[in-house]
Amino acid sequence: MESLFDPACRDRVLARIQRLRPDSQPEWGKMDAAQALSHCALAMETATGDATLSRPLVARLVGWMFRKSMLGPKPYGKDGPTHPQLVVKEPKDFAREQARLLAVVRKFHQAGPAGAAHHEHALLGKLSGEEWERFLHKHLDHHLRQFGV
Repeated sequence: MESLFDPACRDRVLARIQRLRPDSQPEWGKMDAAQALSHCALAMETATGDATLSRPLVARLVGWMFRKSMLGPKPYGKDGPTHPQLVVKEPKDFAREQARLLAVVRKFHQAGPAGAAHHEHALLGKLSGEEWERFLHKHLDHHLRQFGV
C-alpha cells in the first residue's frame, strides 16, 4: 500500500491534484472540483491539527465498527456518508482551494507519522500516524478518482 509519508507517493498525489481543473466533472457526487478540494483539505487539516471536527456520542459508540473498512485496502465506494462539518455546499475559489490542499499534503508529509498521531479522527477516535496516513491516502484517492485524475 502506498504511503503519503513516502516522497514518491506524495509527489504522485500532488501531481494528481495539480491535474484537476476548475471545469473537471465528477463521475459521482454533488461537489464540484473546488468544493472537493476544500473538502479534502479540511479532512487533512484535522490530521495536522489545523482543524477540529466534533465527535458526537454516536461516533464514540460505533466508530470502531468502521475502522476496518476505513483503514483497509479496499477503495471507498461512491456516495458514502461524510461528517456534516466536511460537507461543502457553498461555492469555493478553485485556485485557492487547490493551493490549500497542496500545502496541507506537504505539511502532513513533513510532520511525519508522529505529527498526525496527536489528533483525533471524528469517527474513529485515536489513530496512529500510519492509520491517519492510510485514511487520508484512501480519501484523497477516492476524490481524485471521482474527478478522473
